[in-house]
Amino acid sequence: MLQSMEVPDCIYRGQPLIIPPSAPTPKHSLYLSNLDDQKFLRFSIKYLYLFKKSLSLNILKSSLARVLVDYYPLAGRLRSVDDHTHKLEVDCNGEGAVFAEAFMDTTVHELLESSKTPNKSWKKFLYRIEAQSFIDVPPLIIQVTTLGCGGMILCTAINHCLCDGIGTSQFLHAWAELTRKPESELSTMPFHWRHVLKPREPAQVKFHHAGYTGPNPTPQVDLLKFIQSQPVVPVSFAFTPSHVLRLKKHCVPSLKCTSFETVAAHTWRSWIRSLNQSLPSKLIVKLLFSVNVRAIVDLPQGYYGNGFLLACADSTVEELVEGNLRHGVKLVQEAKVRLKDKEYIRSMVDLLEDKTVKTDLSTSLVISQWSKLGLEEVDFGEGKPLHMGPLTSDIYCLFLPVTGDANAVRVLVSVPESMVERFQYHMNESWQGKEENGNHHDVQHHNENGFF
Repeated sequence: MLQSMEVPDCIYRGQPLIIPPSAPTPKHSLYLSNLDDQKFLRFSIKYLYLFKKSLSLNILKSSLARVLVDYYPLAGRLRSVDDHTHKLEVDCNGEGAVFAEAFMDTTVHELLESSKTPNKSWKKFLYRIEAQSFIDVPPLIIQVTTLGCGGMILCTAINHCLCDGIGTSQFLHAWAELTRKPESELSTMPFHWRHVLKPREPAQVKFHHAGYTGPNPTPQVDLLKFIQSQPVVPVSFAFTPSHVLRLKKHCVPSLKCTSFETVAAHTWRSWIRSLNQSLPSKLIVKLLFSVNVRAIVDLPQGYYGNGFLLACADSTVEELVEGNLRHGVKLVQEAKVRLKDKEYIRSMVDLLEDKTVKTDLSTSLVISQWSKLGLEEVDFGEGKPLHMGPLTSDIYCLFLPVTGDANAVRVLVSVPESMVERFQYHMNESWQGKEENGNHHDVQHHNENGFF
C-alpha cells in the first residue's frame, strides 16, 4: 500500500484575511431546509486542489470578493434559531470569507506521488479556525499555499449546511469563471431560497425510511463505534472502464446496471466481508448513498443548497455475503428507484422535521459521489488541476474523479488497519477472476473470531 508523505509545515504570510463581498449585499436571515439542517451534515466539505502553476493572490482575493456578491450567504454566519430545536439559519451579514496565504517548501511532483491516499499531515493545507462550536466556524474558509516549485495548493472548507456537492461545484466554477473573466456575469446565477423544500403542515410521513432511526437506538452491533475506536488507514482503488466492465459481467444477462450501481454494490459487499468480526448472519447492514433529487422535486436552476437525499439499501449479512454481486446491485437499484417518487421524497423531508430522527450510521457504509460533479474541471486561468480530492480520508466512502479519465472512478475510504488486507483482497478479486457466485466461508470464518 502506498504511504503518503508527511508534508512540511506551512509558512504563513501573516494572519488570515477576512474577504467581504466587493459590493453591498442583502442583509436578512436565510431559512435552511430540513435537508440542509441535518445533524449528519454539520461539517465543512474540504476540497484540495493541486495546480501546476500558481495564480496571483491579489487576483484570487479580488475575484472571491466579487463572487461573494452573488453567493452572499457564504459570507454570512450560521446561528441557532432557538435553543429547543437547535434549528440553524444563516445570518446574511456580509461579514466575509476567511482567506489564508501560505508557502510550503515542497513540489507538485512530490505531492502527486502520494495524493491517492492523503494522510493527516495534509490538514496543514487548511488554516484551522479556533472555535467553540461548529456554528462559530465561518461558512467559507480558503487557504492558498504557494509551493517551492511554483505550483499551488488551493484548499477550501465550505459549510455543508449551505451547499451540497453540486452546490459547492457550482460555487467553485463561479469563482473560477470570475477569476478568468473579471468583467463577466455568471453563466449560472445562484438560487438562494430554501423554502421550496419546507415540510408540509401537518407533516405527512407516509413511508418507512430505513436510513433513519429514532432518538435512542440500541443497535445489536455498532460497526461505526467499532471502527472509530481504533486507528484507521486510508485505502484507495482506481476503477478503470475495463474494471467496471468486468464487474458488470457478473450481473448479465438479465440485469442492466450503471457503473455507479456496480461499483457501489461491490464496495459495500467487500466492506462487509472484510470486517474481521463475528457479524451475526441475520444482522441488517445498510448502504447509504447520495442521490440528487433536484429534478424530481423541481428545484430551480442554480439551486446550490442541499438537493440530495441518502438512498438506503439494506440486507442481512448472510444474503449480502453469500449472494453474488448481482444481488447487491439489485438492492442499490431498488433504493435509487424509491428516490424517484416525489411523494417519497416529501415524506422524508417531513420526517426530518422531527429533530430527534437521526441518520442510521450504526451498521452503514456511506458513499458520497464526487466523481460526476465537475469538480476536477475547475480552471482559474492557469489550467485544470493536476489533482482534486478531499483534504483527508474519512470512514465515509468517496467516489472521486480520476484526472484525465472521465469514465474512471477512484474509491477512497479509511478502514481499521486490521481490515486493510482483507478489504484490498475482496475489492481486487474480480480482476483476478475470483468473484464467487456465493461464498459460504466468510460468515463462518467471522464467527470463529468471536468478537461480537
